[in-house]
Amino acid sequence: MTYKFKREPESGLILVNVEIDKKYEFKMILDTGATNTTIDSNALYLLGYDLKDNIGTVEIETANGIIETEVFEIDSFSSFGLTKEKYQIQVYDFLAHGIFSDYNGLLGLDFLDQTKFCVDTSENTISIS
Repeated sequence: MTYKFKREPESGLILVNVEIDKKYEFKMILDTGATNTTIDSNALYLLGYDLKDNIGTVEIETANGIIETEVFEIDSFSSFGLTKEKYQIQVYDFLAHGIFSDYNGLLGLDFLDQTKFCVDTSENTISIS
C-alpha cells in the first residue's frame, strides 16, 4: 500500500498521523534516524496514561548527548495501515527539557521493523509491503 504524507514547509520534516488505542490521533514526525518511537509525556498523560506506570527506563543517545527516557506499553499504536499491539514506546517530557514542538513525538524505525518500506520524497509517499 502507498500512503501520502505532508512535509513541514520550513524544515521538510515528514509528518505522519498515528492512532493510539484506536481512538486518539496525533501528529508525529517520521524520523528514519531514530531507533525508537518517542512521544511527549504530556501527550501520553492527556490520553489517560498515568506517568508513574512506566515499565522501566532506558538511556538513549541523541544529538545533544545521552538522556534517560521512560518506557510505556501502549495497548494499540497505528500508522500507515500498520498496527502494533502492546507496543513499547519511549516517553520524554519535551517541555521540561526545553523542547517546544507542534508535534507529539517521533515515529522511529522500531515501528517499521520487519517491514519493507520506501519513502519517496519527490511524491511525498511511503510504500509499505
